[in-house]
Amino acid sequence: MAPRDYDSEKEKAKRFFQEFYRDGADGHKEFPYREQLTLLARREQVALWVALDDVAEDDPELAEAVVENVRRYSRVFSDAVHELLPLFGSAEAHPRDPLDVYLEHRLLLEQRGRAAGAPRTPQNQFPPELLRRFELYFRAPSCSKPLSPRDLRAGSVGSLVTVEGIVTRAGEVRPLLRVATYSCDQCGAETYQPIEGPTFTPLLLCPSRECQTNRSGGRLYLQSRGSKFTRFQELRIQEHSEQVPVGHLPRSLPLHLSGANTRQAQPGDHVRVTGAFLPLLRAGYAQVAQGLLSETFLEAHHLAKVSKSEDEEGEAELSPQELQEITAGREFGEKKRLFGKNG
Repeated sequence: MAPRDYDSEKEKAKRFFQEFYRDGADGHKEFPYREQLTLLARREQVALWVALDDVAEDDPELAEAVVENVRRYSRVFSDAVHELLPLFGSAEAHPRDPLDVYLEHRLLLEQRGRAAGAPRTPQNQFPPELLRRFELYFRAPSCSKPLSPRDLRAGSVGSLVTVEGIVTRAGEVRPLLRVATYSCDQCGAETYQPIEGPTFTPLLLCPSRECQTNRSGGRLYLQSRGSKFTRFQELRIQEHSEQVPVGHLPRSLPLHLSGANTRQAQPGDHVRVTGAFLPLLRAGYAQVAQGLLSETFLEAHHLAKVSKSEDEEGEAELSPQELQEITAGREFGEKKRLFGKNG
């Protein structure tokens, strides 16, 4: 299989956000993603959910690629949104928070450094995640069948899957560190460390050019105000009782929710979750001790509550013959009641 050109995939995503439309009730074209990008630029909306049915309508190959490699394509679509946001408005007219002033100061220093021609190491460059004030998630295609935690296999690792179950445990919502920012006690330079997993090793020595040239051995200190945190919550769902084979124990699956997906479900709720099925990477000796086996979790993109009573009613629909028998019985009972009164 030929390697994909993710730059061209990003251009496809930008074209999708700008050109996708639906026919409205009045016959005019409606551009739903343009409207959402405008709300994101004005800070009136935080999360953007991309329906893969819409992507498949515009480019079926792109939608299939998203399902097969959802985590990589979430970065591609996020980069596309980040580049399109300046075209859909600015947040300057709205009240700014301290983070806006902090990011503006950083961008000003970045422009001055580029004008002076000062070389910057990769650790001293701004990560894209640090400057973004939005979240991007995917909705599964309507043709995808909800699975049970028992049905997930190794072939589903890295792809977008939909799982149904009942919530058995809901953890507290806690801050999760996405980008760690350090400041040097010698040169004052800022160093950035993007964090992908649940654990990380803090940086100690300053990697800036000034400290390396002077061999001053600057020490790095974590700057919590300049770091980026997101909301994080862990749930655990268990398969429904009718999905458990006879003689087996019900299986469960941990869910990792972040941002706008948190606080959406409580223990006892029946949910349908769409997300990326990923292995849980551990650090240090724990990764060596578990060998070739690895625990798995679902990185949630969309969570919806499911009414179990409605599902049972849908499954217990009556046939036309049963409806006819019930109607005939009611008519017979009504006639019997009338004859009894006249007698």
